[in-house]
Amino acid sequence: MKKIISLGLVVLLLGSILGGCSRAEENTKNENLPEIIVGCDNYSPFSYADANGEMTGIDVELAREAFSRMGYAPEFVFINWEDKKDLLADGEIDCIWSSFTMTGREDEYNWAGPYMRSRQVGAVNEDSDIQTLQDLEDKVIAVQNTTKPEDIIRSHDGTFPQLRKVIFVQKRDLIFILLSKGYVDALAAHDTSVDQFMADTGLKFRILEETLQSVELGVAFDKKDTSGLNTQLTEVLAGMQQRRFRSLP
Repeated sequence: MKKIISLGLVVLLLGSILGGCSRAEENTKNENLPEIIVGCDNYSPFSYADANGEMTGIDVELAREAFSRMGYAPEFVFINWEDKKDLLADGEIDCIWSSFTMTGREDEYNWAGPYMRSRQVGAVNEDSDIQTLQDLEDKVIAVQNTTKPEDIIRSHDGTFPQLRKVIFVQKRDLIFILLSKGYVDALAAHDTSVDQFMADTGLKFRILEETLQSVELGVAFDKKDTSGLNTQLTEVLAGMQQRRFRSLP
């Protein structure tokens, strides 16, 4: 069975494979390589622009290392997340790499991975009396459009009780702002995204103990893409994991 690493181990992996390599050195090394366009959401800590406007994050650094090993120089572009499938089909981007959930979408794309496991969770304000998912009955919840929590809510699979209202927003940060201002009772998102937003802003939320779903993250290529890049990338990612975490169960 393929090993799938968690967020904490990814941080260690990045330190191991990227330590000592400056961005200038990387740019020099990659300047003659063919370019591959990677579509990203602005989704810290996976893919975002730092204070200098440079793309960074867990997925960005993994993509730089993996594509470099494959002989490509990745170019990262922020996309309208709702248009991601059309952008792939039209050739505007070559792949999507931005905390993108494979689980439940296996037949929609040609996937590379999975390379990481993540949890989809509910979160509330610290002083909320909501303790469980069932306490969300007749409550208002915010989720980002076309993300896994939206899929879960629309599936009516029993994960959520009957909600009074669901607010769907385009930008991830809006779900946290809506919650902090009291416009919604809860939000649903990746656990790492909630943790990172709290660290970045100082706002405090409480993640519910019940997990909505444990999901696997992957890199999506268009369903009609016959380049084989997804297969090659899967092998490269597996090699990166095995080299650093060979002793893990």
